[in-house]
Amino acid sequence: MKYQTQKIAFAYFAVAMALFAVQVLGGFIAAYVYVNPNFLSELVPFNILRMLHTNSLVVWLLLGFFGAAYYLIPEEAEREIESPMLAYLQLLILVIGTAGVVVTYLFDLFPGNPVLGKEGREFLEQPLWVKLGIVVAALIFLYNVTMTVLKGRKTAITNVLLLGLWGIAIFFLFSLYNPGNLSVDKMYWWYVVHIWVEGVWELVMAAVLAFLLLKLTGVDREVIEKWLYAIVALSLFTGLLGTGHHYYWIGTPGYWQWVGSIFSSLEVLPFFAMVLFSFSMVWKRRREHPNNAALLWSLGCAVLAFFGAGVWGFMHTLHPINFYTHGTQITAAHGHLAFFGAYVSLNLAVITYAMPHLLGREPYNQVLNMVSFWVMASGMAFMTFVLTFAGVVQTHLQRVQGENYMDVQDQLGLFYEMRLAAGAVVVIAVLIYLYSIFVPRKGELIKRPDTAPTPAE
Repeated sequence: MKYQTQKIAFAYFAVAMALFAVQVLGGFIAAYVYVNPNFLSELVPFNILRMLHTNSLVVWLLLGFFGAAYYLIPEEAEREIESPMLAYLQLLILVIGTAGVVVTYLFDLFPGNPVLGKEGREFLEQPLWVKLGIVVAALIFLYNVTMTVLKGRKTAITNVLLLGLWGIAIFFLFSLYNPGNLSVDKMYWWYVVHIWVEGVWELVMAAVLAFLLLKLTGVDREVIEKWLYAIVALSLFTGLLGTGHHYYWIGTPGYWQWVGSIFSSLEVLPFFAMVLFSFSMVWKRRREHPNNAALLWSLGCAVLAFFGAGVWGFMHTLHPINFYTHGTQITAAHGHLAFFGAYVSLNLAVITYAMPHLLGREPYNQVLNMVSFWVMASGMAFMTFVLTFAGVVQTHLQRVQGENYMDVQDQLGLFYEMRLAAGAVVVIAVLIYLYSIFVPRKGELIKRPDTAPTPAE
């Protein structure tokens, strides 16, 4: 390992992987509730299960982003992280906040309390004290990484990464604003929920993917930077105004139906550009990197993000279609594959690349790691198709023919059973991945990898 402060990333990756396991387990239990609705209904109601599933997803993805930043910024800036102590303090604040959220959700603590109790806003249910803690942690993080970059080498990768990370912090501030009017509330609510995942998170994704491809292929930095800036321009151009596809039916002016339809249709472009970028860099590569598993996850990230966020997002983004499909299982199909492709796969790619360096080992258990990719991706793909068909049936019966919601749910039972089976496959794949990352093969010769940069870097 070239820079000692890169080991900060290990702590973030370890906590992220623990939450990853919690997230997929929570999702599997929630999927079982769809099949057996009374399961855990008294102990942990479905709304709490869903909150734990979605909140743990967001937190572990953010921890992965933070870990990736602490790993790649020293190499890009060519200097150590400004303050390792602040980095560990930031992690401690986030862990305490996460524990506080879980306990508050599970035991419904301080109901109605504006500071200590959970809020009633989907995905932003965290108590106010936790949100304020997240703001403090974000300020610590931004100071740490920004000062590191300002005092060191500036590259396109660090510039785009900082733009994305600052965007995450700035747009999270809208979670603190909770107006009384529901339409106004939803307008600002989407500033966090949409602009995060379809705007600034894409910048983080592009920067980390560029770093990985730079290291794994040895392609000239100038080539990668040109692609990176093009992808960033497309992401911001389409993602910001693409927020309008959430404004169709919440009481906002009618022009949002056209703005949202046009710009959200274009959101497929940056993801398609990432596919072209990734495969183009591999075709032009100037060396064979020993970590083939990291390369597989990187390519898989681009492809699955294109289908999940791009193609499946486009399926129901036009307002005449969205009028019938919004809030159905089609939305769930899009959400699952989009998050898995764009951000879960990205974090698993950077962790696969970084962990051998952080542990002082050659890449190991690569075959098992690649098996986990194919099994996990297959499980998520099958789950997406199942939820898509369920959503089509639900849309026709409920939104077109006007049948009762619960009557329609009864007719979707087979789809939910298949979704449960797909979830079991994903859980198994996650366990395989964790084993491949943390457990070396018996009798394997452990040797510190050569991390010296190549002339291309």
